[in-house]
Amino acid sequence: MIREARFEDLDSVYRFICNLEDSQFDFDTFRSIYDKNIVNPDFLYFVAVHNDKIVGFISCHTQYLLHHCGKVGEIQELYIDSDFRNKGLGRLLISEIIKITKINNFKSLEVTSNKRRTENVQIYEQYGFQLTHNKFTMQI
Repeated sequence: MIREARFEDLDSVYRFICNLEDSQFDFDTFRSIYDKNIVNPDFLYFVAVHNDKIVGFISCHTQYLLHHCGKVGEIQELYIDSDFRNKGLGRLLISEIIKITKINNFKSLEVTSNKRRTENVQIYEQYGFQLTHNKFTMQI
């Protein structure tokens, strides 16, 4: 089952994002950001649930961009618990985001995937995402 993330999903989402980024984030800071974002209608957070257990998470941040002359979504994080990978949950989460962007007449939906996650490229291409930009990052 796919549903909107809730405040009480924090612990699972925190664990997923730490695993995704291979980091241990400060929990209080993470919670502060999560609490602020989860009530913001421009941030879409969904979880995959199996037998009352959170097993996946996706986030999409939306913004109005001048160079698109409209609303654009960007998938920021996608994580599936290792025991539940290759069962179609990632596809369900992505499909939920695509459905919402279409209903709300977004101009486009973007996704950035770390270069080390080469397995994601094919999945995104199957959904019709095209490699159109380079993204440069500077750590501050």
